[in-house]
Amino acid sequence: MEKAWDPQQGERYWYEFWESQGYFSPSGSGEPWCIMIPPPNVTGTLHMGHAFQDTLMDAFTRWQRMQGRRSLWQPGTDHAGIATQMVVERQLDAQGLSRHDLGREAFIERIWRWKEHSGSTITRQLRRMGASVDWEHERFTMDEGLSAAVRETFVRLYDEGLVYRGKRLVNWDPVLRTAVSDLEVIAQEEEGFLWRIRYPLEEGEGFMEVATTRPETVPGDVAVAVHPEDGRYRHLVGKNLIVPIGGRIVPIVADEMVDPAFGTGCVKITPAHDFNDWQVGARHALEGINIFTPDARLNDEVPEAYRGLDRFEARSKIIEDLQARGLVAHSEKHRMMVPRGDRSQAVIEPYLTDQWFVKTAPLAEPAIRAVEEGRIRFVPDHWDKTYFEWMRNIDDWCISRQIWWGHRIPAWYDPEGNIYVGRSEEELRRRLSLPDSLPLVQDEDVLDTWYSSALWPFSTLGWPDSTERLATFYPTTVLITGFDIIFFWVARMIMFGLKFMDDVPFHEVYIHGLVRDGDGNKMSKSKGNILDPIDLIDGIELDDLIAKRTTGLMQPQLAPQITRTTRRQFPDGIPAYGTDALRFTFCSLATQGRDIRFDLGRIQGYRNFCNKMWNAARFVQMQSDQAASESSPDEGGVEERWIFGILRRTEGRMRTAFERYRLDLAAQAIYDCIWNEFCDWYLEFAKARLADPDTPAQRRRAILDTLARSLEIQLRLAHPLIPFITEAIWQRIAPLARKSGRTLMLQPWPSPSDEPAIEKEDGEAIAHVDWIKDLILAIRNIRGELDIAPGQKIPVILRNAKALERERIAGGESCVRTLARIESIRFDDEGTPTPAGANTATALLGGMEILVPLEGLVNKEIEIERLDRQIEKLSRSLERSTAKLANASFLDRAPAEVVAKERSRVSEIEASLDSLKTKRDALAK
Repeated sequence: MEKAWDPQQGERYWYEFWESQGYFSPSGSGEPWCIMIPPPNVTGTLHMGHAFQDTLMDAFTRWQRMQGRRSLWQPGTDHAGIATQMVVERQLDAQGLSRHDLGREAFIERIWRWKEHSGSTITRQLRRMGASVDWEHERFTMDEGLSAAVRETFVRLYDEGLVYRGKRLVNWDPVLRTAVSDLEVIAQEEEGFLWRIRYPLEEGEGFMEVATTRPETVPGDVAVAVHPEDGRYRHLVGKNLIVPIGGRIVPIVADEMVDPAFGTGCVKITPAHDFNDWQVGARHALEGINIFTPDARLNDEVPEAYRGLDRFEARSKIIEDLQARGLVAHSEKHRMMVPRGDRSQAVIEPYLTDQWFVKTAPLAEPAIRAVEEGRIRFVPDHWDKTYFEWMRNIDDWCISRQIWWGHRIPAWYDPEGNIYVGRSEEELRRRLSLPDSLPLVQDEDVLDTWYSSALWPFSTLGWPDSTERLATFYPTTVLITGFDIIFFWVARMIMFGLKFMDDVPFHEVYIHGLVRDGDGNKMSKSKGNILDPIDLIDGIELDDLIAKRTTGLMQPQLAPQITRTTRRQFPDGIPAYGTDALRFTFCSLATQGRDIRFDLGRIQGYRNFCNKMWNAARFVQMQSDQAASESSPDEGGVEERWIFGILRRTEGRMRTAFERYRLDLAAQAIYDCIWNEFCDWYLEFAKARLADPDTPAQRRRAILDTLARSLEIQLRLAHPLIPFITEAIWQRIAPLARKSGRTLMLQPWPSPSDEPAIEKEDGEAIAHVDWIKDLILAIRNIRGELDIAPGQKIPVILRNAKALERERIAGGESCVRTLARIESIRFDDEGTPTPAGANTATALLGGMEILVPLEGLVNKEIEIERLDRQIEKLSRSLERSTAKLANASFLDRAPAEVVAKERSRVSEIEASLDSLKTKRDALAK
């Protein structure tokens, strides 16, 4: 083995090996297991959220594969309609062109060319992360198969009356000029104004003061609302007001939506430009009047003086005109939530327009029942409450988008405006017997990207065709995703799966948290705290990191601040940590909380963990090379039985963790085993035994065999979390452990039922070795506290040792001597007892005292200080135990054996304190 593990070279080599051999495809005859990748945008790059989520999915896939199941991780990418179109339109803009200059067909062709050459970044990054997806069956939401599935579902839903075209309020991006989903709207707090505008009463004199943050929508007002219990205005309900811009006569209505404490308690109702107002309008049969053009300029519904003005220009002019007429009663600064498009950064406009919708209530009912009946389980289970809340208050889903890139809506119009829906124009003409002479024009809109991704669990497996993959892997087993898309993706997959497959799309939904920085802040470009997972894997120079963070900023003025932050955080750039270290970090953070704080200190520690495992493997290989051809040894000694018992315990902890979706606990279990037990202890025991000339040849062979076999088992246990380094080591160690196979990833998980070495946990051996470890640690503590040089060997005297303790020491003396740097061990009843007042350092192990003569080793004053600290610590323990025994409630409620144990503990502490005080007093003389 090379002296050091090179992740950059090794990780690439082993991934190419796995993929070239087809190891990621489902294989074997075991029970099918399937997970779908949440399809990343084809325009995107792997961010920390992707990397975290993909690590979890890969770990579970590799674990299930090692369980012998036919495991499929289905990959693919989403066409990302708006995002992709924006990328290509920017390229055209740089050439002085627009998509309209090219025309629809040429523009779509250009996007396809861009996708083929530049749209595979994220799939390359998935490979770098070690994702064991079935690349041979990679899908794309715009490929022919998935496009056919989209058309098929649309036609079926339309024929059943579940898809319709209607005029409703939607989120509208006036820069992109399309409807957008709620997920593409980012609400952020901004500084604005609250104006109080006087609306004259139609009859008589007087005004009502109406509070608004959007005076530009005043020309679209159709009512003013007050709360029905607001005594200030109850007498005015049913009367009319005059809209101060345009002069429209509108009613005063009572509605519980109004907050009497906000502003004046009077709210203008503009149903075509506010979602709450739309609901009020529906309750009171009020008309919605759209006063904006698609680019958010005022249209012909407003007075001529305002037509053609941008909405914010109109705001200023309307306020100016109202002030001139004395109709602005008051204005004040006001912090408010402003919705902005996540891509255009434009303020999103609620907009009344004709769109295509899915009628969701009939689809939601069976989807709710599926979770209520336990056919789908959320992990953690509290997320079902979020699911139910959304599904029980569901609104119809706007599925049309006014762009060109995407699945064009399969609807055609005749000159009279009649709508015809079909899988193609030819199919619908044939099915509906339409004459060729009837001209038809296809709808210009495309479907919302979330529509095609809602079909993902079955469209990727071949639906609407009856394929073998569909029959084998649907329903899928589990979905792993973030909580932010429970409704946008998870709920819609459930609705469509039940509708078109008559079965749930998956049985479990594991909801993970969102990755934040070490301080708990959301990662964002404006804060300069974004981490690119590939930079963590391969490293990046400081100047390159700064350039990467400040290029293409939406707000260029933030560049100096981001540069300063980056220089402070990474003065030397980011070192290369490797994929395994990053993956192990993600796994260790995979708790079931909402937020995941990514701390760079962890990844550095786990890089050290990988290096320690590599070094341990080099030692095992060097020691065991000669033993590979030797006959199988007999059972080893207590240390060998102990390490296999630890492996049995670790396998159990990891299996339970995987089953409960707790990769943090799985990571902790294998870390404890490899670092704390195998490297820190068993390797050291083995070195001591092998260095002891009195160790019999048979025992030596057992140790060498155990080194190889126990390490090989650990590699299999760790492989789902850190696949690269475990594969590289396994290739060298497997022959020494008498294992065969071309790859670790297809080896069986080391189940106790199939692995004789860990079939049972030897409790006696574990207790024996744990006691030896405690003895060594106690002696090491004395050495450390007394600052005894590491190379200096010391004598040790043991007092009050019981027969079992003497037996354990006799069996492990060579290990204790070596690991604790001991010159000699003797018992104080061997003819040369140690006087109670002798100048010795003392530690306690149960009832046994460990004495180290201090003559020539240490300063007496230092040892007195050490004894004082021990006395203080034991005194506090005695105080707590005494208080517990003095508590009548404890004595009444605690089991008798617990009370007896506590009394025994008090006696032991008192005896230990007496011994330590005697020692301290003797030294002080």
